[in-house]
Amino acid sequence: MKRFASFLMISVLSGVLTLAGYLLFIDKDNVLVEANTGIPAYTPVKMNSLPTGTNADFTEAANESVNAVVHVKNVATVRRSPFSSSTTQALQGTGSGVIISPDGYIVTNNHVIQNATQLQVTLNNNQNYMAEVIGTDPKSDIALLKIDAEDLHYLPFGNSDNAQIGEWVLAVGNPFNLTSTVTAGIISAKSRDLGMDSNISSFIQTDAAVNPGNSGGALVNINGELIGINTAITSQTGTYVGYAFAVPSNNARKIVEDLIEYGDVQQGILGIRGVQAANLPGEYNIEISEGVYVDQVEAGSGAAKAGIKSGDVITRLDNVKISKFSDLIGYIGAKRPDDVVTVQVIRDGDPKEFDVTLTKYEVYQIKAIGLEVTNASTDELKQRKVTNGVKITRGLTPQMQNEQLYGTIITAIDNIEVRDIKDVEKIMAQRSPGQPISVTFVTPDGEKQKYVWR
Repeated sequence: MKRFASFLMISVLSGVLTLAGYLLFIDKDNVLVEANTGIPAYTPVKMNSLPTGTNADFTEAANESVNAVVHVKNVATVRRSPFSSSTTQALQGTGSGVIISPDGYIVTNNHVIQNATQLQVTLNNNQNYMAEVIGTDPKSDIALLKIDAEDLHYLPFGNSDNAQIGEWVLAVGNPFNLTSTVTAGIISAKSRDLGMDSNISSFIQTDAAVNPGNSGGALVNINGELIGINTAITSQTGTYVGYAFAVPSNNARKIVEDLIEYGDVQQGILGIRGVQAANLPGEYNIEISEGVYVDQVEAGSGAAKAGIKSGDVITRLDNVKISKFSDLIGYIGAKRPDDVVTVQVIRDGDPKEFDVTLTKYEVYQIKAIGLEVTNASTDELKQRKVTNGVKITRGLTPQMQNEQLYGTIITAIDNIEVRDIKDVEKIMAQRSPGQPISVTFVTPDGEKQKYVWR
């Protein structure tokens, strides 16, 4: 009994001493002191251990990738000073690129090579080549280069539609001019819309570390297949904080094939304007939370001819689930005009299916006034009681977007009648920079107006 009492007293005393020590030395306000060392601060990333049974050997995929990813150096010719006519060459920027064929075709980002007068490509074995620009698509931020070489290591395109959230991926590129860098992560999300440049986008999101210089590099799966082109990061510091985005490989492959075969991008469209079903106000009485609500159907479009109507909710395209508008944009972005897409919709609570032949997306951007236009159909011209004109599809600036001019017909520019976007392009090409521009509109209500931009 006495021995038990002794043990009890020792235990109580130990507890008191432990608590006192905790309060005295540990339980204080945590203060983070950040010393200004003058060097970049990098956010550490917590690496979780792999689940049991996961194959963590990325070496094969990494070895294949680094030999197919190149360093792209953008050199621009610049004027020495505003008061001198002489010019000099300066390094405009650097990025990455991916060899996609043994004869030297390279895909990269448009912003990596923009405004370049000279492009130098360095392979992983330190060989240097001068590159030629085959074509670009600024809207998707994809560019295609070509170097004069043979028997190169290259990455085959994978099917980005088959990529799964949670799947392991590698990002390969040249961040901060650190050549042949490989980082690992998972696919965090698909069909991510960043809303860049007022365009709806559809990116693969990953937590593999991507930094400045990675742009145009490869996002590969564990099999070493190219499933994305690293394009952007979301960060308040300008460096990686856990969110990176890549153009899906299906979209990039289609753009590359178009640039090689046609010289420009052949974009197919359904011919609808819509909104995510989840974003509709209550008065629409839509019980579906996933899908794209069809607000308007373009006259003469593939959707109109197939029988799709305003009020339908698109839920699938070729059995691919459509939850939001960026899902639709991403899937259609990999298609061409005249491709046939099976569209599944919910109409008045019942499922219906339509085979839609995609039509060609032809637009022209009048950047001087911040508007994008397309050819108007015969029916649209009749509705406005005009015989000629082009239709406004969207505003390119926040100010013009607020004007909500979609559907408005432009009948004349600088008092010259326009019949199609080729007329608009011709008029704009002949104008002097800074010259005032007058535009004659016919609103959806049939009202004729004229505005002058100075």
